[in-house]
Amino acid sequence: MTSAAIPPQATSAVAMIRTLGLIAALCGFIIVSAYQGTYDAVRENKRIAVERAVFKVIPTARSIVEYVASPAGEIVKVGAGNAASAAGTAAAGGAGNNAVKFYAGYDKDGKLVGIAVEGVAKGYSDNVRILFAYDPAAQTISGFGVVTSRETPGIGDKIVTDKHFLANFPLDAKLTADLKKLANAIVTVKHGSKTQPWEIDAITGATITSRAVGRAINDAAQMLLPRIVPHLSALKEKP
Repeated sequence: MTSAAIPPQATSAVAMIRTLGLIAALCGFIIVSAYQGTYDAVRENKRIAVERAVFKVIPTARSIVEYVASPAGEIVKVGAGNAASAAGTAAAGGAGNNAVKFYAGYDKDGKLVGIAVEGVAKGYSDNVRILFAYDPAAQTISGFGVVTSRETPGIGDKIVTDKHFLANFPLDAKLTADLKKLANAIVTVKHGSKTQPWEIDAITGATITSRAVGRAINDAAQMLLPRIVPHLSALKEKP
């Protein structure tokens, strides 16, 4: 009794599938190895970029400390620039995914001079991610810088070059009497129509990007400031 012979075509197909599977596995291994090999460097570069941005928006700061604030108002100090540590500490403190990370800037004497926090909103081409500064003494948003943006060069990037747009700052960021929210939402208005200190005068031709800046600041400020303003005494001195 003889076994049936496997057709040459079937043998060829099996060999091809086996070869493709081996190549796919090898490619996957190379990709994962490259990712793991560069992860620490990428994370460190991001930390440095954010740190530089913090010093830019809080120019009087000489050192920074990273914190997370929970919805309950708990403020937890974390390792500087360590996002993973921040997330872990927040979870441990009961903050979960609603924790907000921020940076406190201190002068040479260890006194609080400003707070920086990231904000993000949809622009014309993609999300516009910014870092803005809150001045606790004046209760204002003193300025901002762009972290990432894919807006049209020469148009969308005017938010950091247009002198009239930058003259919108500082913005009023006072809270209501019960410290639950901003007394006045920060909004972007049509160019030339600004009448209030919490309004942002848009850039003609870059209105969408201008509005993205306003939304990013307002949304992040509405979430963070009610959590930290009642506890500023805990932040006034560098730990």
